[in-house]
Amino acid sequence: TLNTTSSTKAKTQTETYLNQWKEGLTGFPYVDAAMRQLKTTGWMHNRARMVVASFLVKDLRIDWREGELHFAKCLVDYDPASNNGGWQWAASTGADAQPYHRIFNPWTQSLKFDPKGVYIKQYVQELNTDSILAKDLHKWHDATVREKYKHHSTISSYPAPIVDHSTERKETLKRWKAL
Repeated sequence: TLNTTSSTKAKTQTETYLNQWKEGLTGFPYVDAAMRQLKTTGWMHNRARMVVASFLVKDLRIDWREGELHFAKCLVDYDPASNNGGWQWAASTGADAQPYHRIFNPWTQSLKFDPKGVYIKQYVQELNTDSILAKDLHKWHDATVREKYKHHSTISSYPAPIVDHSTERKETLKRWKAL
């Protein structure tokens, strides 16, 4: 019974994370902007595709096939070979995989590729306000940053990160090294 309960709990957590990822409610502004862009337009830039794929398989440790299936349903430029290959690359599996130790950091990717937060604010409406500083969008993982905005109705409705990237990165690397 203990194993069944533990397994059921893990499955429920995985389903919750998967749904939060699909809906753009992870608390990672760049990831959420990309997923919301996909949901509303059916398209996403390649950089964003790599970041959200890495996040799903390496931060949330969800099977890459879940992401591949979701993209297959949503992308207007869907191509089976490209989509499948891209997901296997991100998951460090398949014929031409990225090294397992390459894990995109959503915070540094956000800062590097959307320094002013224009992309984030375009798709994450809760954060589309002049009240939030661009630098804070890239530090949403910091509780003191989120605390600054707790009285702002739209910003405070945006979730805290569902996982800690640095912790998940270490766990993923540990699991890969154990293989």
